Amino acid sequence: MSELSAQFKTVSVIGLGYIGLPTAAAFATAKVNVLGVDVNQHAVETINQGKIHIVEPDLEEVVKDAVEQGFLSASTETQAADAFLIAVPTPFKGDYEPDLKYIEAATKALAPVLVPGNLVVLESTSPVGATEQMAKWLAEARPDLTFPQTAGESADINIAYCPERVLPGRVMIELFENDRVVGGLTTKCSKRAQALYNLFLKGECVLTNARTAEMCKLTENSYRDVNIAFANELSVICDEQDINVWELISLANRHPRVNILQPGPGVGGHCIAVDPWFIVSQNPLNARIIRTAREVNDAKPTWVLDKVKARVADCVAETSLPIEKIKIACFGLAFKPDIDDLRESPALHIANSIAKWHKGETAIVEPNIHEVPAIFDGKVTLKEVQAALDWADVVVLLVDHKPFKAIPREQVKHQWIVDAKGVWR
Repeated sequence: MSELSAQFKTVSVIGLGYIGLPTAAAFATAKVNVLGVDVNQHAVETINQGKIHIVEPDLEEVVKDAVEQGFLSASTETQAADAFLIAVPTPFKGDYEPDLKYIEAATKALAPVLVPGNLVVLESTSPVGATEQMAKWLAEARPDLTFPQTAGESADINIAYCPERVLPGRVMIELFENDRVVGGLTTKCSKRAQALYNLFLKGECVLTNARTAEMCKLTENSYRDVNIAFANELSVICDEQDINVWELISLANRHPRVNILQPGPGVGGHCIAVDPWFIVSQNPLNARIIRTAREVNDAKPTWVLDKVKARVADCVAETSLPIEKIKIACFGLAFKPDIDDLRESPALHIANSIAKWHKGETAIVEPNIHEVPAIFDGKVTLKEVQAALDWADVVVLLVDHKPFKAIPREQVKHQWIVDAKGVWR
């Protein structure tokens, strides 16, 4: 451990969700005292019992060990620490404008306990300039302290930005192994933040400035969004021309310099479905490809819904059953396979739209949840895999969870199928 890293005896992680809790657990593995903070009382109580309130492989074991050894505890109140990490959501409002209200609330909650020598790191995916805005809020709340925007390297408080770049389902691997980009408001801020993450990081922690680090995170997710949009647009074109898009992509990817991604029902999650809009919001005239990719991916759920309506119409025509008697089962709600995260999920949106439109019964199959999300307003039932297959007339595959991919194709005997992931093709 370096001399700089040794300065951090206590770390506070504000926001104990899909990124904050794994990050808190990672710091706890370095045998530093980690104080987790969240407004969700249930989450706090669950963590203090050594359990977790989200689904993420290998996380519960790390949290359990950290709590039992006394290196991790959770509270609804922010307490004094050597370093503070903010990992709260950054949704958008209005016409896809970034909403920093959660960052502002977290900033103002930690301001009263700041002391000279503290480091504050923003991890939340944010528009360019958010770290500077956070520094302004802190300066307004604590005029007795000095901050980098006015005092430079001699500031009492150091401030930096360090976005996560992990894949849900692999967080407890990638959190340690992936390289990180950290950008401070000064060189000293960057180096201190680098030392903080080096407590547990096995990958390289590369230094830059805060604005570049913010844009780097948005760029990574926008790049992925554009590539997914190409695959989704291709799937729509192939459907019009009676071509199996998954076979086509497999053939095209045999080219040594072609690597097309797989199409799906849209794009979800709190990163790829949101972050590109931050660039568009700040650069409305120049972000043309990025905007178009977002529009292509945002339109895909409606296209899938139209396919479901067409299959139901076929079912009605061929069985002579009234539409009220047709039963639909939607397989998958999460925004990606084998997790329980429903944020910005196109599958959730499609299933909810089906339930609202369909006059008959609708069921959902989601192995990673235990109760029907409130968004459905009691209009669906939650079924197990085989029960849904036996029950449904029309099946809709929206997420390629492992249990769904494990179903032998011969068991899916339904004549009316909408497979948005190509699992049962």
